[in-house]
Amino acid sequence: MAPTLSTSQFSNPAEVTDFVVHKGNGVKGLSETGIKSLPDQYIQPLEERLINKFVNETDEAIPVIDMSNPDESKVAEAVCDAAEKWGFFQVVNHGVPLEVLDEVKAATHRFFNLPVEEKSKFTKENSLSSTVRFGTSFSPLAEKALEWKDYLSLFYVSDAEAEQFWPDVCRNETLEYMNKSKKMVRKLLEYLGKNLNVKELDETKESLFMGSIRINLNYYPICPNPDLTVGVGRHSDVSSLTILLQDQIGGLHVRSLASGNWVHVPPVPNSFVINIGDAMQILSNGRYKSVEHRVLANGNNNRISVPIFVNPKPESVIGPLSEVIANGEEPIYRDVVYSDYVKYFFRKAHDGKKTVDYAKI
Repeated sequence: MAPTLSTSQFSNPAEVTDFVVHKGNGVKGLSETGIKSLPDQYIQPLEERLINKFVNETDEAIPVIDMSNPDESKVAEAVCDAAEKWGFFQVVNHGVPLEVLDEVKAATHRFFNLPVEEKSKFTKENSLSSTVRFGTSFSPLAEKALEWKDYLSLFYVSDAEAEQFWPDVCRNETLEYMNKSKKMVRKLLEYLGKNLNVKELDETKESLFMGSIRINLNYYPICPNPDLTVGVGRHSDVSSLTILLQDQIGGLHVRSLASGNWVHVPPVPNSFVINIGDAMQILSNGRYKSVEHRVLANGNNNRISVPIFVNPKPESVIGPLSEVIANGEEPIYRDVVYSDYVKYFFRKAHDGKKTVDYAKI
C-alpha cells in the first residue's frame, strides 16, 4: 500500500522533510504518493539546473577496457592512461560472475521494496550498528537543496558483524558481490601501483589502498520535474577506488578533464564503472585524477546502482607515496588522517571537487 499524503501537506516543506527523512519513507515513498510536482526543497540552484540542460552536448566517451586481453601490459597501460586522463573507465570481461551482479541488483530492489517499518529499523536513529545506515539524499542537514535518492550504506567490519546487523534481504548477496570483486580490485590496484613505482601490494600498501570497504545500495525513484533536481549532486569520491554496478537506465555523468563537458556513462551490460577517488589522487600526488560526477533524476524509470567504495583504513595517514616523490617530484598534498578527510567531506553538501583542496599544501 503506497503511503498517501494530501496535496495540502506538500505546501509545508517541514512536513515533506518529516515524511521523507524522519518517518523513513524516503523519496521512494514520496514518488509513490503520485506527487505531480517537485517539492521546493528538491529544487536545485540555477547552475545545477543549467547543467541538466546541457549534459548531452558532447560526443566524448570514457574508455571501455576489456580485462580479458591476453596482453596484460596493454590492459595495465589502458587502466593507468584512463586514470590519468579521465579518472573514470568501464571494464568488461572482468572475471566477476554475472549471476553475482544480477543477484545483488535483485537484492537492492528487495531491500527498497520492504515496508517502511522494516527499512526504518536501519535509519541513523534506529540502526543497531553505526556501520549500517538507511537514509536519503546526501547530508540532509548540510544541504540547501535535497537530492532525489535513497540509499542503504554498509560499512564492512567482519562477516560476523554483517551477519548480526546487515538486513537479511540483501546481506548474503552484498557480501558475495564484495568478495567476488576483490580479485579484480586487487588487479586494478596492482596496475595503478606499478605505474607509481609500487613494486607490489604488500600488507602496508594493501591497508593503504584497500584497508576498508563500504558498499551502498542506491535507489533513484521516478521523479516529477527531473530537470529541476539531481539524483546526486556534483562531487568526487573520497575513496581510493570506486567500483560501480549500474542497471540499464543510465544517468551518470562525468566531467571531462579535457573539455569540461559533462559526459554520459552509458550502461554497458555486465560491466563495472571504475573511478579514481580523492585518496588515490592524493597518494599518486595528482597523477591519477578523482573526477567530478553527478547523476540525473529520471522522470520515467526507477534506477538502482551499487557502488563499492574501496578506501584506506580510517586511521591511515594518506599523502603522496614515497615511491612517487622518490624521483624528486614536489609533493602537492600534505599528509592527512583519512578519517579526518572523510569527516570533512560529509560535513558539507556536495560541492564538486572542493574536498581535495583540504589536503593541498
